[in-house]
Amino acid sequence: MCASGKYSSRGPALIPRMKTKHRIYYITLFSVVLLGLIATGMFQFWPHSIESTADWGLDRRSVHDAPLIRLPVSNPIPERGDLSCRMHTCFDVYRCGYNPKNRIKVYIYPLQRFVDEVGVPISSTGLSREYNNLLSAISDSEFYTDDVTRACLFVPSIDVLNQNSLRIRETAQALAMLPRWDKGMNHLLFNMLPGGPPDYNTALDVPRDRALLAGGGFSTWTYRQGYDVSIPVYSPLSADVELPERQPGPRRYFILSSQTAIHREYRAELERLKEENGEALLLLDKCSNLSQGVASARKRCYKGQVFDYPQILQESSFCVVLRGARLGQATLSDVLQAGCVPVILADSYILPFSEVLDWKRASVVIPEEKLPEMYTILKSIPHRQVEEMQRQARWFWDAYFSSMKAIGMTTLQIINDRIYPYAACTYEQWNNPPLVKWSSVNSPLFLPLIPPRSPGFTAVVLTYDRIESLFRVITEISKVPSLAKLLVVWNNQNKSPPEDSLWPKIAAPLKVVRTKENKLSNRFFPYDEIETEAVLAIDDDIIMLTSDELQFGYEYFNYLYTYKMPGDIKNWVDAHMNCEDIAMNFLVANITGKAPIKVTPRKKFKCPECTAIDGLSLDQTHMVERSECINKFASVFGTMPLKVVEHRADPVLYKDDFPEKLKSFPNIGSL
Repeated sequence: MCASGKYSSRGPALIPRMKTKHRIYYITLFSVVLLGLIATGMFQFWPHSIESTADWGLDRRSVHDAPLIRLPVSNPIPERGDLSCRMHTCFDVYRCGYNPKNRIKVYIYPLQRFVDEVGVPISSTGLSREYNNLLSAISDSEFYTDDVTRACLFVPSIDVLNQNSLRIRETAQALAMLPRWDKGMNHLLFNMLPGGPPDYNTALDVPRDRALLAGGGFSTWTYRQGYDVSIPVYSPLSADVELPERQPGPRRYFILSSQTAIHREYRAELERLKEENGEALLLLDKCSNLSQGVASARKRCYKGQVFDYPQILQESSFCVVLRGARLGQATLSDVLQAGCVPVILADSYILPFSEVLDWKRASVVIPEEKLPEMYTILKSIPHRQVEEMQRQARWFWDAYFSSMKAIGMTTLQIINDRIYPYAACTYEQWNNPPLVKWSSVNSPLFLPLIPPRSPGFTAVVLTYDRIESLFRVITEISKVPSLAKLLVVWNNQNKSPPEDSLWPKIAAPLKVVRTKENKLSNRFFPYDEIETEAVLAIDDDIIMLTSDELQFGYEYFNYLYTYKMPGDIKNWVDAHMNCEDIAMNFLVANITGKAPIKVTPRKKFKCPECTAIDGLSLDQTHMVERSECINKFASVFGTMPLKVVEHRADPVLYKDDFPEKLKSFPNIGSL
């Protein structure tokens, strides 16, 4: 009104007033054009699929407004669940296709209320707050699509987080009614509380065909490796209680147990440990003398003394996480949030996100039968390592446990990494905190990456007195295109290396380093002359390798071997003149959690100059010591990091009948 009045008062002074019939004509014409544009836009952008019109979101649709779906008794029920399912057998990766962002697209089914023939809902709780938060997080993420035809993964809006609230048969029938179900192919279900009394199965009992299961209590018997995703049991206290991050270090208590519903045999054993170790162990239980109105879930007691929970967890270095009726326990999340190192006693339990998370860095896993030895085991862990584990535990919680959003996004990223492995997150990205104070870190797991000063790799050749063999090795290595420098480590203090004029003439720089002591570990020393990130460590008698085989694969961990090898392993190697290669494999396997990759076929070892006098491996005690050193190294590491692998990486066209000039690595030896 104000605007029209203003312009009408000034109109006569500015422009002549239009005739009424002309004004009506232009207004009518403008209205027709405007309506045409609106209609065109609606037709252009309005979804053309019934399924894609129902964009998920509780802000747009109330649960009570969701359509009611009745389930006839005769409706089909999915199969129980195929334990043999793997990504290559039960998942259609072709649905995902190629996209520049290497990201799967996830579709969430429209919200519906399922009831049986007499109107009883399939769930006693409907849509829980936790599942609502999970679906909202997915719909707000870059994974989400509202176009069902573009979807790679389908998430039902049927809440199966807590099996206790479900009617098993009817829930299965509801899943089978989903338009794109197709025997569960490419469908993802989230469940945190599986099973029920008396058996408490470790996986969701709802028949689900081939659907993937993100489950919170898997055992080794029910977990389908590389298909299912083991997720944590979310703790409601995460949203209700804010625990400020505490600096790693000694705490008031050494061990704390806070669970209230543990088996009587476990509690009896914990009480015995308490008697033996006194104040170092705090054994809490539920409170029976609380005032009316006090929330019992937020309190724990010991002999009448009341403690706030989960705040008390921050007062202990280690916190016990025992199996209950279910393997997965929300206590694990509370413990991680407190920055307390979880001591997990739950045989066969698949730890959350263990496909990508290295739990050795944040927890101690002890067999249930070793509970009586728990105190002794934990006392053997160095203080600095405990501090690093405390820091890692808190970071695990912040990154992967702190909310339903964090749990959901981690689950989808793991599945995404399987489908687009060439763009997958690395071990370091999954396990290294983004900000680490290097000055306070002593573990090789947190070493900063040092950018290389030169491209290519440096070949480090350890030698003693085998000149002819050494020169043959140098000549072959010099043919490798990526060789940046060749470093000869002269390990003989009683004899000088050959004169400069006698050495092979090669294109790459060649430098001889004379050592002060004859040590096998000298081959792994980070010499100043090494300016590349990649290093090839090789002995002077490895003459059977070709330049193509050397070019095809190499790796680098010298700094870790020299300065961060745990215990007295390096001294043991130097004293026995044996097992330096095994020590390096222990180190790399422990850091990466991966098995070695064999990159060339097996050949017979030949060394013309090797004799029983100067060949270490020809000594009768040599192989006996190598067996002993494996046991020695395993005891120092506290575990056996070496992994069994049946894999060999060969170049493309390796055995194909193609002209040699078409092959990138034609000089790869045969078996």
